[in-house]
Amino acid sequence: MAKKAIINREIKREKLVKKFAETRKNLKKIIHDVNASMEDKINAQYKLQQLPRDSSPVRQRSRCKITGRPHGVFRKFQLSRNMIREQSMMGNMPGVKKGSW
Repeated sequence: MAKKAIINREIKREKLVKKFAETRKNLKKIIHDVNASMEDKINAQYKLQQLPRDSSPVRQRSRCKITGRPHGVFRKFQLSRNMIREQSMMGNMPGVKKGSW
């Protein structure tokens, strides 16, 4: 089980990403615009740098929804490999069964 502080930090990052998503998108559009002046691009880069670091989606980490484990997390289920095995053995995941050959 991950520490509560680390799990809360990830939740905070998710909120910041959602809050500043539109602003980041507009600033990046200006930066990559071919017709924009160099002064506008520099100003947009400066404003982008002034945004909080945690508002960048790159800083987010995929974590297990049950345990908070950062490694071995399947995107489809948002669970770690350990929890997928445990939940499927208990029959809580429809359509998932133990493989045997």
